Amino acid sequence: MQAIGKTDTGMVREINQDYIYVSIKPVGPLPNLFLVADGMGGHNAGEFASRLLVEELVKYLKKQKTRMPEVKALKEGIQAANQLLYQKAAEDIYLSGMGTTLVAAFYAGDALYVANIGDSRLYLIGRGIRQITRDHSYVEEMIALGRMERGSLEYWRNKNIITRAVGTSPKVSIDFFETEVQDGETILLCSDGLSNMIENERLEKIVKNAPSLEAAAQILIDRANANGGKDNISLVLVRPKGSGVRPC
Repeated sequence: MQAIGKTDTGMVREINQDYIYVSIKPVGPLPNLFLVADGMGGHNAGEFASRLLVEELVKYLKKQKTRMPEVKALKEGIQAANQLLYQKAAEDIYLSGMGTTLVAAFYAGDALYVANIGDSRLYLIGRGIRQITRDHSYVEEMIALGRMERGSLEYWRNKNIITRAVGTSPKVSIDFFETEVQDGETILLCSDGLSNMIENERLEKIVKNAPSLEAAAQILIDRANANGGKDNISLVLVRPKGSGVRPC
């Protein structure tokens, strides 16, 4: 397995409120772990939220016994980190209102398991591009209700309003996905600073045509910045060894 992560402040923001984590080695009960968190909040609260979430989640997992079920470990770790963020926001006025998105993934038994909260995404890129996660956002809710058209002016005006985040309530609702990974597919985790700046078709072409994962990651960052870089840009690319991961 190959993996690389990159994060960039972008062209507009003064600080980077994204935080990533990449490990192809075991993290507690998990055989590997990939995380992208996109913080929100005034002052430095968003930066604090995303970093604390990732650090506390990794710390929690490393303390768990290796025989603990993987998905249960991830779920409980996210909830524990959520409670800590919520508590700190309640105790410190400068952290009030902070929160963060999260997209997390790991392999177990040659299958891909994904968790997400907010609008950071996970894609599978191979024969086309597939978005595995579903955004927790105002525009997606309106589209589901038939009250908004994707790509409309109203859609773009409200694109950044998320309806679910880590740290904004005592308990957080987490979406989990399990999916097969076909031979030759590449996994892309990213914050909306990438997905809002580059269309899916272009994401696919860059990842498929780049000579290496590192080159693909840098090209994606550069292209997002060339397109305006309106937000922090973070991504993790994962590619299985050989012909790919075969589902059980």
